[in-house]
Amino acid sequence: MSEEIKKKIEAKPGKPAGKALKPKKPKIPRQPMPEQDPLKRIHNFNEVPYGFSPETAMIEASRCIMCKKAVCIDGCPVEIDIPAFIKAIRDNKFAESIKILKDENALPAICGRVCPQEEQCEIVCVIGIKGEPVAIGRLERFAADWERENMEISVPEIAPPTGRKVAIVGAGPAGLTVAGELAKLGHDITIYEALHKPGGVLIYGIPEFRLSKDIVMAEVDYVKMLGVKIVYNALIGKYLTIDELFNEEGFHAIFIGVGAGLPYFMNIPGENLNGVYSANEYLTRANLMKAYDFPNYDTPIIRGKKVAVIGGGNVAMDAARTALRLDAEEVTVVYRRSRKEMPARDEEIEHAEEEGIIFRLLNNPVAINDDGNGWVKSMTVLKMELGEPDSSGRRRPVPIEGSEWVLEVDTVVVSIGNGANPLLVKATPDLKTNKWGNILADDDTCVTSIKGVYAGGDIVIGAATVILAMGAGKRASRAMHEYIMSLDVS
Repeated sequence: MSEEIKKKIEAKPGKPAGKALKPKKPKIPRQPMPEQDPLKRIHNFNEVPYGFSPETAMIEASRCIMCKKAVCIDGCPVEIDIPAFIKAIRDNKFAESIKILKDENALPAICGRVCPQEEQCEIVCVIGIKGEPVAIGRLERFAADWERENMEISVPEIAPPTGRKVAIVGAGPAGLTVAGELAKLGHDITIYEALHKPGGVLIYGIPEFRLSKDIVMAEVDYVKMLGVKIVYNALIGKYLTIDELFNEEGFHAIFIGVGAGLPYFMNIPGENLNGVYSANEYLTRANLMKAYDFPNYDTPIIRGKKVAVIGGGNVAMDAARTALRLDAEEVTVVYRRSRKEMPARDEEIEHAEEEGIIFRLLNNPVAINDDGNGWVKSMTVLKMELGEPDSSGRRRPVPIEGSEWVLEVDTVVVSIGNGANPLLVKATPDLKTNKWGNILADDDTCVTSIKGVYAGGDIVIGAATVILAMGAGKRASRAMHEYIMSLDVS
């Protein structure tokens, strides 16, 4: 073989002849999350994913290339320094990693489990352009779980008392975030929670198999360690009004984070039959009131054998998978659009499919039928086809005339969204709302139509995600701090 031909064979295309090819370093694939076997997990309420081991977490963290312009931070509503906390994991500095996370996020174990990272920080990950993005959410979960399991929970240094008092209405994700941020700045914070436990949707809405309540309580305990006080069974609008919080309790500012707890129904015949639940009631009975843990908790809930869940969001997946664990023989999700338009996270849909949930897509219920004794017997369903996109950007479902069919069911859970509970708004006539009853608040500052009153989360934007509520809490806390520090409280 001539030297010239040898050089051509060894040459890399596009490079000068004579430069030998170097073997490429194999790319590290995204690390899988170990999970419970579907056939076993449908019989328990234990958490489905097990989480990363330290070794797996370090391997996954090594996939991050530490971009100089970290666009993943821009995708995070609570502005976590993502490359920094991942680098700490990569370097086996787990305590440092959780400290970096908690600088911006008081609820990392929760966010690592239920936030849609695939639509926020991970969707812009540079590694994801030609492969799978770094598993940012799973690494966040690992760091938080490692702290809880291996060391005493650390609390950052608290600023000296400012003499300012802030009331938070609602102990959900938005309220807890505001409370934690303002407490670190030295303010006197009291949360008023309508229920007997804190957490909001985290405690009553999200099932145990997706978010352990022990984890929620551990995160809340951390917020309380910052000096935050929580008053339970305190329904603001009845227990105290906004005016009374200012004038009688002496608060300098108020944040409203009461969520969207008013369930929507379809207004079809039969929705008042026995055996029909809103997803809110169904999940509250199962989660907050622990109906799943019978006989330790004797909370009444209908354990249907053939359950239909109407809707295609995360809450619908939660309700369907809960029904399966409450001994249903068959659970069907009925959704009027196709799989592509379903708003639920892909992971939640995939878990439901693995567990044997039946999906009746492009179908829409038009009536729930009576067995003659006031109980659900079946549901009449109309087939749909997709038309032009509507205001949501998704293709509009169009009925197919004459395509009605009957689905045999004994329990129906309606999961088509929630609106604003009007109680607090009616008790506060100066608080401006939109036509849906959501509080009007500035996007950047969360300030409302009442001086010193701020609002954020689902009560402002409608039912959305935990992390968006927390993002609103971060923005509100900055504006509230600036406002109350401008007040003369001497």
